Amino acid sequence: MGVDQRQLDFPPTCRPETVALYDYWRRKCGDRPMPSRADLDPSEIPPRLLPCLSIVDVVEDERRYVYRLVGTADVQVRGHDPTGKSVVDGFFGPSVQDALSCYDRVVATRSPVLDPVPFTATNGRYATEETIFLPLSDDGITVNKIIVFFAFIDVLDPGSVVQLDL
Repeated sequence: MGVDQRQLDFPPTCRPETVALYDYWRRKCGDRPMPSRADLDPSEIPPRLLPCLSIVDVVEDERRYVYRLVGTADVQVRGHDPTGKSVVDGFFGPSVQDALSCYDRVVATRSPVLDPVPFTATNGRYATEETIFLPLSDDGITVNKIIVFFAFIDVLDPGSVVQLDL
């Protein structure tokens, strides 16, 4: 039997929220390579994670990836709501190439991707500590959506619990 591509090795610094969402995704996989969007139940996801979740559609045109749903904390940290925009037009990361490479890797491998590289938001107030990309598929073969979750800190008060205007 081959290596399970869904298995991630988390660094010791990884936030428990990130691991919790990954564990939820793994449970929803069952014996399939990845769950479908219909398998997800927001009431089963810890409420504190929902504001930091986004769902990105994988589309078969030049846009490639389009934000379908963007959590309220994600919008606040970004400083704008990219819902309906392509990742190229609304990306959040060090560069559009970096963002696209993470999505491309999820689609190519049909496996989760953990990006542990920190990134400071353009407003300088928040910094991501890590981002996880989790594939979804309606047919169990083709990735048609990607869940994105980022853990972040308040740069001005890194020891505090981040309080967002939710």
